Amino acid sequence: MFHEVVEGGTVSRDAGAALDRDEVTSTALLAAFEALLSESVVEAGPERVADETGIDDASIEAVAAGDVGGLSVTDGAAIVGVTADRDAETIVAELRDHLLMGMATAVLDVDTIAAGIDADLTGQEVQQALEGRAEMTLEQLAEVMAVIERRKP
Repeated sequence: MFHEVVEGGTVSRDAGAALDRDEVTSTALLAAFEALLSESVVEAGPERVADETGIDDASIEAVAAGDVGGLSVTDGAAIVGVTADRDAETIVAELRDHLLMGMATAVLDVDTIAAGIDADLTGQEVQQALEGRAEMTLEQLAEVMAVIERRKP
């Protein structure tokens, strides 16, 4: 789901307009994540999202308002999963696969990614987040994904 906001080197935004690969930024990706999540909350309704995910009302209200940067990838996947009729674990697993395949295609290692993002993460912390041993926020995901997408051939 999150990886699907980037297709063919472009980021979907605003009624089908897209950014070219060179314009893929963490800001653009985070905006796409915000749209995806807020649409899910609107479509399902905050009550259903809270019931099915166990996420607190304040976080769901923030998501509906477009504030998702500090939300964990796992919680984001749970929210999207409500309207996609998919479980969060599958969404996160597909995202991790996409990121790792992107790293291989772009010939990137975790230290290079860590050096290319604003988030205060070491290469080891990036690796732990990509492997699911450490939690990653959607803002951090946007930064990591932007580096990977810009470096793909």
